Amino acid sequence: MDKPLPDLTTRIAGLTLPNPVMTASGTFGYGGEFRDLVDLGRLGAIIVKGLSLQPAEGNPPPRIVETPCGMLNAIGLENIGIDAFRATRLKFLRKLETPIIVNIYGQREQDYVALAEIIEDEPDIAAIEVNISCPNVKAGGIAFGVDARAAADLTRQIRNCTTKPLILKLSPNVTDITVIARAVEAEGADAVSLINTLTGMAIDIGSRRPKLANITGGLSGPAIRPVAVRMVWQVANAVDIPVIGIGGIMSGRDALEFLIAGASAIQVGTANFVNPGVTMAIIDDLCDFMRTRDIMQLSDLVGSLVLPS
Repeated sequence: MDKPLPDLTTRIAGLTLPNPVMTASGTFGYGGEFRDLVDLGRLGAIIVKGLSLQPAEGNPPPRIVETPCGMLNAIGLENIGIDAFRATRLKFLRKLETPIIVNIYGQREQDYVALAEIIEDEPDIAAIEVNISCPNVKAGGIAFGVDARAAADLTRQIRNCTTKPLILKLSPNVTDITVIARAVEAEGADAVSLINTLTGMAIDIGSRRPKLANITGGLSGPAIRPVAVRMVWQVANAVDIPVIGIGGIMSGRDALEFLIAGASAIQVGTANFVNPGVTMAIIDDLCDFMRTRDIMQLSDLVGSLVLPS
């Protein structure tokens, strides 16, 4: 007799997701691009490419470099803008039962607030993920995500103008990520997602020039996974809101590390470029792992790390 299927349901920021596997912003387009490659209805949630108030061209090429166990990217948050997204891409996404989460970014607080106010009027958008790893023009180029006060102020302003579940995406390029996590939690964040990319650089030794036109870029992929798992574990033990783990997840086993460390859900990013169907395999892997160990509830795995005595 076959064992019953485990319950992969998880709750994030007031949302009930059918499973913990989400797509990471910037690695899955606007969702529709993967319709012939992935059963979008099986995903826990779709997080679309980061959106700004106006369309953005991004950085000049070259802007992607392969690295050992990962990649550097300096795309520059190229996107079609919030108005074009609502007029075009959202039409397809509305047909899905999968929760749709919109990632937003801006250069000033008022950019984020304006985006949140627009999204507030869209019933088919389930939640907002806020990228706080962008330059804060008013603060002289400091990213919101590396300054606890700036992160808290921004969170409070967005919270005041939307009732949507609010997920703050944290930067790893800080001394202590738990300080930032606690700051945004105190100002109304419903969840945090981490980590965003690590700042890196690659050089062409023949020409002695940077391989990226932007000089530096964001390092992602398996190379950063141990750092991401460590930060997820630290944050999960520092805040009371749910944590979403991101960073080099290529398989179900990788996802399990994050869940055991304390993440209630995970996002798959760079792996989508290697294998567009990887999210389906990860969902299956999680289910198989739980069935073989008679674990019937995902919640029994979350935060189950056994520390040395």
